[in-house]
Amino acid sequence: MAIARQVLCLSAFLSLSHARSEPIRYSVAEEAASGSVVGNVAEDAGLAPAQLSARRARLASEDGRQHFGLDRGTGRLVVAERMDREELCGRAGTCTLALELLLAKPLQFFRLEVAVEDINDHSPVFPEDRVTLKIVETSNPGSRFPLEVARDLDIGSNSIQAYSIAPEKEYFSVSFGTQKESDKYVELLLEKPLDREEQAEFFFSLIAVDGGSPPRSGSTQIHIVVLDVNDNAPVFTEDRYVVQVLENAPEGSVVLRVVATDQDMGTNGDISYHFSQVGDESHSAFSIEPMTGEIRLTKSLDFERAENHELTVRATDGGDLSAICKVLVEVVDVNDNAPELMVSSFSSPLPENTLPGTVVALFAVRDRDAGANGKISCALEDQLSFSLQPAYKNYYELVTVSMLDREEMAQYILTVTAADAGSPPLTTTQTFTVEISDVNDNAPVFNQTSYTMYVRENNVPTALVGTVNATDADVGPNAKVTYSLAPAQLTGQPPCSCISVNSENGHVFVLRPLDYEQVRQIEVLVTASDAGYPPLSANVTIHLLVVDENDNVPLVLHPSQDSSPPSSELVPMSAEAGYLITKVVAVDSDSGQNSWLSYHLLKATDPGLFVVGAQSGEVRLRRPVTERDTVKQKLIILVRDNGQPPLSATAVLNALLLNDFSDVRLPHSNLATEDEGNSLTTHLIISLVFVSLLFLTSMAAFVAHKVCKRKELKDGHMLYSTGNLPSSLGNAGTVGTLPHAYCYEVSLTTGSGNSEFKFLKPILPSLPPQHCTMGRAIDDEQIFPCGPVTVEDMAPENPGMLSVGQFNSVSFN
Repeated sequence: MAIARQVLCLSAFLSLSHARSEPIRYSVAEEAASGSVVGNVAEDAGLAPAQLSARRARLASEDGRQHFGLDRGTGRLVVAERMDREELCGRAGTCTLALELLLAKPLQFFRLEVAVEDINDHSPVFPEDRVTLKIVETSNPGSRFPLEVARDLDIGSNSIQAYSIAPEKEYFSVSFGTQKESDKYVELLLEKPLDREEQAEFFFSLIAVDGGSPPRSGSTQIHIVVLDVNDNAPVFTEDRYVVQVLENAPEGSVVLRVVATDQDMGTNGDISYHFSQVGDESHSAFSIEPMTGEIRLTKSLDFERAENHELTVRATDGGDLSAICKVLVEVVDVNDNAPELMVSSFSSPLPENTLPGTVVALFAVRDRDAGANGKISCALEDQLSFSLQPAYKNYYELVTVSMLDREEMAQYILTVTAADAGSPPLTTTQTFTVEISDVNDNAPVFNQTSYTMYVRENNVPTALVGTVNATDADVGPNAKVTYSLAPAQLTGQPPCSCISVNSENGHVFVLRPLDYEQVRQIEVLVTASDAGYPPLSANVTIHLLVVDENDNVPLVLHPSQDSSPPSSELVPMSAEAGYLITKVVAVDSDSGQNSWLSYHLLKATDPGLFVVGAQSGEVRLRRPVTERDTVKQKLIILVRDNGQPPLSATAVLNALLLNDFSDVRLPHSNLATEDEGNSLTTHLIISLVFVSLLFLTSMAAFVAHKVCKRKELKDGHMLYSTGNLPSSLGNAGTVGTLPHAYCYEVSLTTGSGNSEFKFLKPILPSLPPQHCTMGRAIDDEQIFPCGPVTVEDMAPENPGMLSVGQFNSVSFN
């Protein structure tokens, strides 16, 4: 994440129009101790030291080495490690190290350049500790004898400034200087003629002194051998040879051939070649043929390591006279180094709501080759969401150019290709895998626009009726969906308490039994919410349909079963087959096939007389009515639904078969349903028993009275006379309802609630009034009333108990 913030900050800074174009320059002496202060970066950059820590300042260098450090507390640039200028830059005239000061929040950077100043830390060194020169005694004063120059790794004033001889010799002096193309030379100068016989050898030191403070020096021992006669030294055809060699030249290749000539004859004219300064690194890559002077490669050259090699070749004749020439081998660069791509910062994962122009990666490119072989171009493979933009010098930044959508593309593999301009060009590819992190930008989506679920009425509590399912295109917590019931959208009323939804899996439950006849459909709103911040949600409507169960029996509307007594249907005796008597009307609170009703004749007084329409409920005559048919017909009709199992109800129907509808009032007033007839019969029996008891009591009293009268008669008393009879009995022939004295019989029948009242023929001849005792006659203990009879006589105490309507028939004999 630190790298990601640095990249963002650097990108912001690079986009500032006031970015510093000139670097901040410092200098430091080589070999400075670790921790040495180079300069105050914060002050020079116009920053407060506190900003360095707050903005997470850091140093970045092109080669990746940390030569310097940053003290965030003070803003000082300090030396991180000891530096050797000669190791870093060789003998280059200037040695400058480039680095960047990167700050984040917001991104800003400053270019820094630190010049490493040379110090006099190297002494002059001669190639050989001892040099032997053979000089013929005939050499003229002024003759010059070349020597190998000393080497000093320091530059400028710290390099070699002078040569001297110690101890000083009157015969010799030293001459030094610079020839063309900055080549330095040292020569031993003969001051006066030599005489081998006088002095055959000379010994002294050649001292090289640099210009440092304090100065450093180096020396080599010079041994002069005075020779006799050989007065011609070899001479090279050129003092300086220059040759170019491809760095990919194979080992053993001939670089060039040096040629020296000697005018002497014999052994004094035989020349052999060899390298001076054999210990030099440049000489290690070459070898020279002693007899021919051919210089060959002993190992491959590397332009990036050394662009040229300077060789010193000595030609020596048989008389030990020699000459020196310089060979400069220039290494020609070939395109043998592919571009290098160094990533400074890289941000991944990247939020999908990242704005266009956001820096994803910052990297630098370089090529160790030179010229066209080192020119680099970078390209990003076809990519619509990202682009590659140059930033500073050889830095490039990878930025977004459009909005990202993780749901469309969760990962981008970006391939950056860096190619040089060599022939053929070399390329390097760097792959950036950018992961897109999720942002809660997708609401849950139900797999249906609405749900229809079914539940049978009278369900068990907590019955599972279905499942709602919503998915979220996001990932992680942003895709975790929970379900809940929501208030109705229009009314805002709370959700139905009879329905519940499982928040985890979307299972929908009915919490209590439902009644189809009370509620047939319930609509609830279910909300699916994700766990993002802020959470997103979606709603869906559930239509819960209650499925009917056959839990209601049919209800008979007609004929009404609540009336008391039940009404009766009248049927004329003349009705033909198919005559519509009535229609049974029933309803069922259930629906569907549970409410399909069928009608069946369950029981009838005369089952063959009637037929019931199975679908219509119409009661019709199956055949014509005959005299033999019972006047009163009772039908029980079964009404059954089509449920499983079926439920049923019964309807009771009374029918009266009448000849004439003028007698309707009598049957309707005297006849009732079976149940009321039974009740009436019970009342009649009780009344008749009471009347009979009363009658028997009266008859017993009457008999007792007659017995008493008969005793009086036997005793000679007049029991009866015309005048003693009650007036009512005396006038029986004219006052009573019957003209003669009749005996009557009353019989009561049970079961139908009706009684019969019969008048019988007289069983005794008509007697005058004087033959009747109180209007009564006793015969064989049978009591037959004589004279006019009224209802009151039958029920003297309750004459209203028996009425004409209570008798089924009246017959006269």
